[in-house]
Amino acid sequence: MVRHILIIQGHPDPAGDHFGHALAEAYAKGAGAAGHELKIITVTQLDFPLLRSQRDFQDAAPPEDIRQAQESISWAEHIVIIYPLWIGTMPALLKAFFEQVFRPGFAFSAGSDKWPRKLLKGKSARVIITMGMPALIYRWYYRAHSLKSLERDILGFCGIAPVKENLIGMVEINNTAKHEKWLKKMYTLGRAGI
Repeated sequence: MVRHILIIQGHPDPAGDHFGHALAEAYAKGAGAAGHELKIITVTQLDFPLLRSQRDFQDAAPPEDIRQAQESISWAEHIVIIYPLWIGTMPALLKAFFEQVFRPGFAFSAGSDKWPRKLLKGKSARVIITMGMPALIYRWYYRAHSLKSLERDILGFCGIAPVKENLIGMVEINNTAKHEKWLKKMYTLGRAGI
């Protein structure tokens, strides 16, 4: 079954030569080989300001790059989000992107009994996080707190489910065999469209 897949590359370094970029490329190659339709958003290439007030979040028109990102999210059936763990969470640029994109009226709206309606239901996601520490430490000692916040407070709040994840630790250690294993896994996931 052909799917509409959106990859959001959340690494803030415009050089584009990190392991997370290779993972995104492997996923995209797998998706393309299987005939899935694919779009890619590279957050570091977008032009948008930080939101600084509730009024801007709720009422201001989104910048053009954000509006186009919203169109891509609307189009997608499956969203793949890739980013490095920085100081225990996602990079600030990616968080600013999410704040701009997942606005009222697009991602959620007021519903009955003051509970928001989830406007992005029917979409699934995969979150891929690279990190310098062992992934097991992040998952068990730190309880993957920032991943859980993304899954629950951003994606889940808007109706995106299920959300699968891949935590890839020790990426700064030059381990070609381990890196190749992860690249093959991403290719396989891309082919499957999951």
